[in-house]
Amino acid sequence: MTKAYVQAVARMAYIWGWPLVNNYNRSQAVAQKPGPGLNGGVLPVSPPGAIAMLTDYIKPEQNFITCPNQDTVYGAGYQHVDTQPVVVQVPDFGDRFYVYQIADARTDSFCSIGKQYKSKPGFYLLVGPNWKGDVPKGITEVCRSTTDLVTVLPRAFMDDTQEDKAAIQKVLSQIVVYPLDKFDGKMKTMDWHKLPSYPAPEIPGGGEIRWVEPEKFFDELPIVMKQIPPLPGEESLYATIESVLVAAGKDAQIKQTLVQTAVEADKDIVAPLFEFRNNGRPVGNGWTSPPNGAQWGVDYLSRTATAKSNMYDNAPQETRYIYTDFDAKGARLNGAGGNAYTITFPKGQTPPVNGFWSLTMYNKHHFFEPNALNRYSVGTKNKSLKTNADGSLTIYVQHGSPGKDKESNWLPAPADDFSLYIRAYWPDAPVTDGSWSPPPVVKVASK
Repeated sequence: MTKAYVQAVARMAYIWGWPLVNNYNRSQAVAQKPGPGLNGGVLPVSPPGAIAMLTDYIKPEQNFITCPNQDTVYGAGYQHVDTQPVVVQVPDFGDRFYVYQIADARTDSFCSIGKQYKSKPGFYLLVGPNWKGDVPKGITEVCRSTTDLVTVLPRAFMDDTQEDKAAIQKVLSQIVVYPLDKFDGKMKTMDWHKLPSYPAPEIPGGGEIRWVEPEKFFDELPIVMKQIPPLPGEESLYATIESVLVAAGKDAQIKQTLVQTAVEADKDIVAPLFEFRNNGRPVGNGWTSPPNGAQWGVDYLSRTATAKSNMYDNAPQETRYIYTDFDAKGARLNGAGGNAYTITFPKGQTPPVNGFWSLTMYNKHHFFEPNALNRYSVGTKNKSLKTNADGSLTIYVQHGSPGKDKESNWLPAPADDFSLYIRAYWPDAPVTDGSWSPPPVVKVASK
């Protein structure tokens, strides 16, 4: 194998395998927890066989995953459904919007559970590709994953009132995951207010935990490839990558070339995918959106871009994610120096959804930036938004207050680079077919 050939295969392997190694390492980070809890008192974490649920919006201090929302109450847990099938409880949500993201080790969604699917309350059994056990009476539906490793991420909508925060608690207590051998046909409950707090790792630089270390990538990739069977048509890709891995095990120079290439690919190929302009397709006025979230198939570029910039998308019919780093003239969004922006939705032109919509602010690391209002998103959840005389809705995006009369519609920005992110939960046809476009981000002042 020539050096150039090894480099070519290594680059492709890095693009293809980056999200898989990322997902695997996240699961390993919580695998040895003694039970459901909160990392740093903030992030829901759990060992296999369970999940942990929050009881409120996620706090801005978390740095386990970029681009969290503040529209729903989250739960999270990684499962190994070949060795330990689990029961996922779905309570009666009434009119409340909810969706359970259930993703395999490729970050592709399966097992559709949510309001838009008219899912029945009950017990959903998650099993792995090689599980051959008996399904007990009382199970509502069986969902079979193509991989042993599965991520379960329930989301339940909550508005920004204290009344709804109180009202949602009963249903949250019934969002529970447990091993199949604990199933008795009865709805179990958990008081999620009593979760223990686990220490969280210190992360220098303010960014997300570095889940993929390029220097270690080609040591971890073989582990992942043994756990994730090839999709139809991927057999030759697996064989090509494995042949180089085998050669690297016998030749230190080939191994060194793999490591060097991974380091270069991380900087030159993967790092730029953090920018939203390099993720998805243009949908108008400088915004982009991936149309195939969590249904990546063999779209390896989009899968890696989302894993880098905003891991764990819902499927596109569940949520459409639309984002931008730029204003209408193509300048980088930045809240320093008195920069101020407006986003105006014409009357009747907020994102057309059957669920809800939001506009979220992220700092340059794709995290929340603490602000005086403790406000990180606006949208359906906000009861205080004011429309203009003509029925349009203007959101004011800037670091300092736009004035007391406009603060109800103020989305505070950091005094630095930032990004904006629209979520359309249960999007209506104009969002999915592209006939609706987000409004431009208009720069209106700079002092």
